[in-house]
Amino acid sequence: MTKLHNYFRSSASFRVRIALQLKGLAYDYVPVHIARGDHKTGPFAQLSADQLVPLLETDDGQHFSQSMAIIEYLDETHPEPALLPRDAAARAHVRALAQSIACEIHPLNNLRVLKYLVRELKLSEEAKNDWYRHWVREGLVAFERQLAASPAGRFCWGDTPTLADCCLVPQIFNARRFDSDLSGLPRTMAAYEACMALPAFQAAQPSQCPDAE
Repeated sequence: MTKLHNYFRSSASFRVRIALQLKGLAYDYVPVHIARGDHKTGPFAQLSADQLVPLLETDDGQHFSQSMAIIEYLDETHPEPALLPRDAAARAHVRALAQSIACEIHPLNNLRVLKYLVRELKLSEEAKNDWYRHWVREGLVAFERQLAASPAGRFCWGDTPTLADCCLVPQIFNARRFDSDLSGLPRTMAAYEACMALPAFQAAQPSQCPDAE
């Protein structure tokens, strides 16, 4: 069976769990405790070239890293329900929305960066959290502007969840953990609430993971 090596609190892992749930694909959950450094040692370090989660291990021996690549692989190999529109222009718009989170917000605020701010740059916990909240807010305000220019619908693009929603939900989940300002983001938060009303998003959330703490 397909294995997903992941960490319950990892945003990137959360994205892939959502995609697997939306597509109804069974998988073995393999926890990798990145906060403890388990991704840098032992069997996983040998399995993953970049030593990052998530890592998808297929039953035919393929290994895929990077959440966006994994989700697009799942969408191509299991086309229904589609997470990217059929139309090329619409696909580009959805990818842009997804990448606004995955490439603009998340890299500034992932665990490696936050640890570096504290350990190497000697920022206080309060300063680290201010850094997190600033860049999340900046990114989500830009995301809201993108949504305002997108077709109306319940989700980020239209009336079915897409790759953009797979990225949005984990970002909002973690923004709330850090008490980020989520005011004045009507389209963004409406899409988030629409997602969280679906069983697939509920089943993928960190509290439902076997390694949740």
